[in-house]
Amino acid sequence: MSGLIGSIVIIVFIVILIFWFVGIYNRLVGLRNQIDTSWAQIDVELKRRYDLVPNLVETVKGYAAHERETLQNVVKARQTAIDAKTVEDQGAAENLLTGALKSIFALAEAYPDLKANQNFLQLQGELSALENVIATARAAYNESVLPYNNVVQMFPSNIVAGMSGFGLREFFEVEDPLVREVPKVKF
Repeated sequence: MSGLIGSIVIIVFIVILIFWFVGIYNRLVGLRNQIDTSWAQIDVELKRRYDLVPNLVETVKGYAAHERETLQNVVKARQTAIDAKTVEDQGAAENLLTGALKSIFALAEAYPDLKANQNFLQLQGELSALENVIATARAAYNESVLPYNNVVQMFPSNIVAGMSGFGLREFFEVEDPLVREVPKVKF
């Protein structure tokens, strides 16, 4: 009789352990899928941005033909961003592209005809709106990475994560020190 009760206790314990493991595993899968969905949204917006860049470069070419180096830097930065494979590489490439685009918009100040061109203004407006959408998508991605990383690192779920091959995910961070710098206000 005592052996039967001991066997039942062990079986119940094993069943509880299996349900616990499956519950944590399923939670990790759900959180990972949420991160992947958030990243896919960023990817969609970045592709829209990449599609606008050649149009912007072509528009500027007509007005600022001797600014070839600036235009080449934008094209190169765009390709680097398209080719990025990891979140860290993507962040660095996006910072490079943002800097290159800023240099094109600075050209508009030197070329009044370009600054007044409707196509340029439209593209500039679209890129500006896309930057806001991308910033929102980055925030959503980072907000989905945090709970996942917490589950991967916290005990006892870290045991299930380690056994199942779940690793930490990178945040999509701004690396440009100028972006992080607090603006100086003078009166």
